[in-house]
Parts: sequence; structure tokens; C-alpha cells
Amino acid sequence: MFDDPRGPIEHFSWAKFIICGQEHSEVVDGEEVGVGKDIRLIGREVSEWRERKGHELKPSMITGVYGRGIEVLIIGIGVDGLIECPGKVKRAIQENGIPEVIVARTPEACRLYNELFHQGKRVALLAHGTC
Repeated sequence: MFDDPRGPIEHFSWAKFIICGQEHSEVVDGEEVGVGKDIRLIGREVSEWRERKGHELKPSMITGVYGRGIEVLIIGIGVDGLIECPGKVKRAIQENGIPEVIVARTPEACRLYNELFHQGKRVALLAHGTC
């Protein structure tokens, strides 16, 4: 679905991210690989986006990105775009100091992240790796 050897996101496919050479994916043999299939990425720092629950985002689910000088927050709403990001969530993000919010299906979100990263933008990604 997405490949870019320049990184930091080198590969994305259903429930699997490879970021800076490390795999992050859903449960395999009873254990998550890396941080799992829902990620938070700032620069080259990846962590689990554990606050995302269900298929509609709430302002309380947007965590770990405030107060970090982020210029652009990209939200990956799944392979099929099934995660909803209501206007109130986008407004809350902007009210918390992030001027630009981009919502896209996760493969496109990965591409945009890498593009903005290589342009020198202070960019963050919150992405769901399945539906």
C-alpha cells in the first residue's frame, strides 16, 4: 500500500508499519510487535496511540502531540477511511496550538508525513493501521 525507502515511514500495509527499520504491527502469536497497529509518530519517535477507541475520534483521544511545536498533525483514518474525525476534534487540535490538521486514509497519511518531514516541517502522525 505504501513504500518509501527514504523513511522515516518505510512501509505500510494492513496493520503493519515499518518505521526507521522497526516493525510495528498487530498481535502475532499473542503479542504485539513494536508498539502495535495504532501509532503516534513525531519526527522519528514512535509510540503507541492507545487512546484511540472505536470508529469516531474524540478530543480526548488526541494525545502526546500538544506542547511539542507541531506545525502539522496528520490523522490516518484507516486503510478504508472508516475512522471519523468530527469538526470538534479538528477545532480542539487547533485550539491546543497545532495550526494545521490533515485527515487522510492511512496510506496517504504516511506519504504526506514523509513528504512534510523531508521538507523540514515539524509534523506529527496519529494513525490507525486497519479498517
